[in-house]
Amino acid sequence: MQFKPALTALVTAVALATLMLSGCEKHADKPAAQTPQVGVVTLQPQAFALTTELPGRTNAYRVAEVRPQVNGIILKRLYTEGSEVKAGQQLYQIDPATYQATLKSAQATLQSAKSLAERYQVLVVDQAVSKQEFDEAQASRLQAEASLESAQINLRYTKVLAPIAGRIGRSSVTEGALVNNGQADSLAVIQQLDPIYVDVTQSTKDILRLRRELASGQLQKAGSHGAKVKLKLEDGSLYSHEGTLEFSEVSVDEGTGSVTLRAVFPNPEHDLLPGMFVHAQLLEGLKSAAILAPQQGVTRDLKGQPTALVVNAKNIVELRQLQADRTVGNQWLISAGLQAGDRVITEGLQFVHPGTEVKVVGASNVAAQSPAQAPELAQDGAGE
Repeated sequence: MQFKPALTALVTAVALATLMLSGCEKHADKPAAQTPQVGVVTLQPQAFALTTELPGRTNAYRVAEVRPQVNGIILKRLYTEGSEVKAGQQLYQIDPATYQATLKSAQATLQSAKSLAERYQVLVVDQAVSKQEFDEAQASRLQAEASLESAQINLRYTKVLAPIAGRIGRSSVTEGALVNNGQADSLAVIQQLDPIYVDVTQSTKDILRLRRELASGQLQKAGSHGAKVKLKLEDGSLYSHEGTLEFSEVSVDEGTGSVTLRAVFPNPEHDLLPGMFVHAQLLEGLKSAAILAPQQGVTRDLKGQPTALVVNAKNIVELRQLQADRTVGNQWLISAGLQAGDRVITEGLQFVHPGTEVKVVGASNVAAQSPAQAPELAQDGAGE
């Protein structure tokens, strides 16, 4: 019985030692907390040419439908279909026989009327004829002159001439066909292809936004010589010549809520033909201090709103709600939510959340890409 207190003390000491060892093991197994590392891109303002790509179609600069101005039989076609013709070049010859006869008759009538008027001019002085008879003779002479001029015009119209220069299409008539003055069907169509029009449509919403940005100074005008336009063809290639915006419709299409814009392009090689579907890249203006964020750093929340994680001055992660207007290569054009100097996280997003303290390094997953700029526009200035 005298050993019982000593045994109890021994058991207690062993239990305490076991608990202490267990606590030390658990403390040793717990890893030390580490500060996560993220890659960031520091945003800098830069000049950016604001462009919009709009679908459209090409239209001939001028179109002339060739029609006869006198009746008759086509004797000859004097051009090659699909060729270039000059203004005033003869295209068809209508049988002139009846018009030549009419001209000779008008010449004879005029000669007779002139002789009578000259004779009466002498006789009226001697009062051998009345003043009324002299006036009627003078009027007959003038009518004969008008008939002669009309006969000359009709004879000239037997030569069907090209009203404009351009490329002429197929002929709708052949030799021997009867044509009439004022007929509905044209003999041929001439189209001037150099320069050429490109008609595109833009929504009124975009037009109102551009006007507000211009008025507030957020956007500078593209230049004093009209907005410049580039063209993308149906095969995806860029057209080699640059065009100019020349016309904006003054009314809105009620069905589509859009406005028609017309640009003119040089077309010396005639690569553009009327009716082609194209995409016009319209240079609307110049942002002198645009904020462009890499796409790797912009995500969307459950509502579909663009967001970005930004590291503040204390190296704490912050969540920013953004307004992203459009993509520019591998970047987003940001209108609200980010500013110059912000450090946007593009690497390590999966390891951090708002409020996390992080270690910052330069991002390696973002390739440097310069946005479309227009230094020549900056020289033109912002005024009209």
